Amino acid sequence: MRIEIKDLEKFRKNFESSEKNIVAMNAASYGALNVVALNRLHAQSLNRIFSNEIKTRGITNQKKSGRCWMFAGLNLLRESIADKLNLDNFELSQSYQMFYDKIEKANYFLESIIETANEDLNGRLVMWLLSKPVEDGGQWGMFVDLVQKYGVLPKELMDESFQTSESAAMNRLLDTKLREDAMILREMVRSGKPQKEIQSKKNELLEGIHRILSINMGLPPEKFDYEYKDKDGNFHKIEGITPLEFYKEFSGISLDDMVSVINCPTPDKKFMKTYTVQYLGNVVGGKGIKYLNVDLGEFKELAKKIIMDGKLVWFTSDVGKMMEREKGILDTEIYDFEKLYGIQFVFNKATRLDYGDSLMTHAMVFTGVDIDGDGKPMKWKVENSWGDQLGDKGYFLMSDSWFDQYVYEVAVEYKYLSPAMKKALKEKPIELPPWDPMGSVAFAR
Repeated sequence: MRIEIKDLEKFRKNFESSEKNIVAMNAASYGALNVVALNRLHAQSLNRIFSNEIKTRGITNQKKSGRCWMFAGLNLLRESIADKLNLDNFELSQSYQMFYDKIEKANYFLESIIETANEDLNGRLVMWLLSKPVEDGGQWGMFVDLVQKYGVLPKELMDESFQTSESAAMNRLLDTKLREDAMILREMVRSGKPQKEIQSKKNELLEGIHRILSINMGLPPEKFDYEYKDKDGNFHKIEGITPLEFYKEFSGISLDDMVSVINCPTPDKKFMKTYTVQYLGNVVGGKGIKYLNVDLGEFKELAKKIIMDGKLVWFTSDVGKMMEREKGILDTEIYDFEKLYGIQFVFNKATRLDYGDSLMTHAMVFTGVDIDGDGKPMKWKVENSWGDQLGDKGYFLMSDSWFDQYVYEVAVEYKYLSPAMKKALKEKPIELPPWDPMGSVAFAR
């Protein structure tokens, strides 16, 4: 049925009869919604004291790029490296990781195009692949594959370039070039060219991508010397080491022992089952993406235990929901949109995912948790990568209710898993389509 004029007249009359509606209209018409709807009494009641807190070496800044997953992963690794080197201040190169992530993603994309060359160009799968060949975003498994192939590098040996910090223009050019490359390779496959010739052409095309990356970002060092003074003033020099050797010798963390655990309560994803996602990855031949889905109580308990053991936790969430960015607050009660508009929002975590209203958008690191007398979390301390001007010098406060609704994934050491989880992890993963919400990547900036 169409909207009748009499219906609109009724809506208007009902609206105008409420003084509250008029006041709300006047406020919302001339102010940002995050200001108009801010629950000020609730915001004032929040404190930033945590019963369990881990000191870290300061806030990093991904600037205008979608590399949160990479920053969070490197922030986790840097603490153990800095401890081993006895350094107060230390940061790992995100540009180094980004360079190899881009070239690996380009190769992953082109291999996917070759594999799907006989699929309909206008079909959902190929259109999905063509929609984002080399976006900045990523996942925990992608971070692991990068580090285990290329290692890590102290930041001063490959600092940020303009293009790494403001990546949108570079990404647009790369996407255009890769779509052209996809056209060439699809035509070669569909015309029956031999696989050897197709792979030779793919490598020729990849060299062009490598050239673009090198011009925009600089060439990453293959070996390096690293001179530094520790926090006691002692001079040290590490000579002729590769980034991979540097990671293996100084990181103190075995990424092989890390497992990606998710909480996805949608009806199509059973708990204590493992999942993977088609065409989600960066390193061809890497371990790729594998999730273990567990219920919320077990999920939260894992994160709590790790923090209480003095260790950081990499995680992903839907950061754009109920976030007060300037104050650095993630809280389901921080805005009162229901009172502002006089309507209810009824989604829960599962229905929000099922109806496309939420997905994983941002990776950060848990550095603290506040526990009540019964051992239950009340709030969480979060290390973000948006610079030190937001929140508490870059650290965010997350309420436990926000955790319940919007945290989707944590990276967990294998030893923290229960026997049932370890058993479930051995099962063959159930394959999800690329457009599943668990196939999203962390990219927020």
